[in-house]
Parts: sequence; C-alpha cells; structure tokens
Amino acid sequence: MDGVRLLRLGKRLTDLGRGVVADPSSGTLTPGETAVIADVFKHPGSSVQDIRARTGFVQSHISTSVQRLRERGLLDATPDPADGRRTLLSLTDRARRAVRERATRPAEQAISAALPDPGQARRVIELLDELAEHLLP
Repeated sequence: MDGVRLLRLGKRLTDLGRGVVADPSSGTLTPGETAVIADVFKHPGSSVQDIRARTGFVQSHISTSVQRLRERGLLDATPDPADGRRTLLSLTDRARRAVRERATRPAEQAISAALPDPGQARRVIELLDELAEHLLP
C-alpha cells in the first residue's frame, strides 16, 4: 500500500466514523466546533489559547466556535481563578452525555451499509478490529 492509498483509506474510515457518531437531529456541527468539543472533552478547564495551541486553528476561529457552542448550551465558561481575564471552558453535562453516547455507538451497521456483500462486511469488521488492536494505543 502506498501513502496516497493509505490517506484515502483513512479518509474513508473517517467519513464512516463521522456517520456513526453524528447526530442529525441535534443540528450539524462544523469541523471547527467538533474539534473544540473533542478538545474540551479531553482537556476540561481549557482556555481559547489552550485549544488553539492543541488544534492548530486560529484564535478567531476558536472564539467563534466557542461562542456558537455556548449559545447552543454545549459549553460552559467560567472565569479563571488565577487570571480573571481568561475564561476556562468545559462541556455541559448535556454535551458530555452526548459525546459519550455517540462515541460508543457500534460501527458495524455503517460498515455493512458501505459493502453490498454481508460476508465482505463481516471480514472488513474483523480486519478493522485487528488493525485497531495493533495500531491504537
């Protein structure tokens, strides 16, 4: 397998994964908003600058995403006790529950829908489980 094919496979798997964890009923999140939620989920109590440093997005993009997520009730903001000029962000309970629920959805249905042959789908699921054992920490 060459690098380009590996990248194409990675994109296809990412697209399938997004289909599993997306929730169309809750409205669509932009990739930036998704990155902010993922970052704050892993690092509660982060500032906009912390998120910017970890995600690589520009500060204005992070700030806009944070504002929209706060308006939607997905992020809480509290003043930093060490520096009142900074705001620390965390997920609301509602957002945390949604992230956990979506992250644990099984992917088998999405993989089966992507492949017309049920036998192929079962084999791909087995191979993906094996790859995950080898490549994920």
